[in-house]
Amino acid sequence: MVLFQFPKYFNLIWVQRFLINFRFVWLFVNVIFWTIILCIVGILGSLFEWRGKFLSWVAQTWSKLILAGSGLKYQVIGLDNLDPTGHYVFAANHESALDIPLAFGGLPFHVVSIAKIELKRIPIFGWAMMAGGHFFVDRTRHKKAFDSLDKAKESMAKNPRSIIIFPEGTRSINGEVKPFKKGGLIMALQMGIPVVPIALCGTRNALGKKGLALHRKSLELRIGKPINTQKINYEDRHQFVKNVRKEVVALKENAA
Repeated sequence: MVLFQFPKYFNLIWVQRFLINFRFVWLFVNVIFWTIILCIVGILGSLFEWRGKFLSWVAQTWSKLILAGSGLKYQVIGLDNLDPTGHYVFAANHESALDIPLAFGGLPFHVVSIAKIELKRIPIFGWAMMAGGHFFVDRTRHKKAFDSLDKAKESMAKNPRSIIIFPEGTRSINGEVKPFKKGGLIMALQMGIPVVPIALCGTRNALGKKGLALHRKSLELRIGKPINTQKINYEDRHQFVKNVRKEVVALKENAA
């Protein structure tokens, strides 16, 4: 006598879908939990350390916990191209929400971001970003956006640190690197800070822009060689932006 029989629709594909969706839910829970806990820790710590280095460590820890908790393995390639004591503007492609933890977890520097102003309004998370010295840009208002970049230059002069930017402006759905916007790269050009092209690889396959499923894929952070902006004239800024994008595309293609 058969006491139990699996239903006909129960098969390996159904199990795989369940695990993929479960991993996404687990990722979501991890993000909420660690964001609240570590942001509070970071805000309290910033009361005693105004330069944002402690919050930078918090961001790195948050990123590594998110990736590890999601079962995502990653490797960093090309770190030897950089001076551990240097400050850079990292220019990255953007195709997944996982780009943030991969970048902050893989770059052992005091790194802040140039983020959209909407993030500033998120309770606890936005407060932590402000305390950590991140920059916010209102992309809907052109003049205010450039005013924000001017304030960023002043802040960088007083408190040097590295910046990560996503010059595409928004995430790519198909994985193709979009044309780069000039704002953040021109700021680096004006400040004379070396620009480092980096490629965030595998994140779209693990977590797409519109999907609600997390796939267990290997991720890579590929780091190119720094570009000395002090040798580039402002009149050549358009070609400079195109060259940075070309380097990012080349890094990404090497991973593929």
